[in-house]
Amino acid sequence: MSVEIVTKDDLQIFKNDLLNDIKTMLGNAAEQPKEWLKALEVRKLLKISAGTLLTLRATGKLAYSKIGGTYYYRYADIQKMLAASTSW
Repeated sequence: MSVEIVTKDDLQIFKNDLLNDIKTMLGNAAEQPKEWLKALEVRKLLKISAGTLLTLRATGKLAYSKIGGTYYYRYADIQKMLAASTSW
């Protein structure tokens, strides 16, 4: 059984490499939006109130799926709605 000595410098290098890897993974995740968003995520993305989102849903301007009691919106449908009209 061999013994290896780990120094503080080794740990610092490991920490820096690990942090860089995590930042890279998070950066890649931010570039690719999720396919389906919950209502709160849509509201934050569009900076709208719950009532406005309800209106978009009720008027058929924004397609949705309801599973249980949760509404889901496809990111592509949100982009399509934004491209079709600048005012809701």
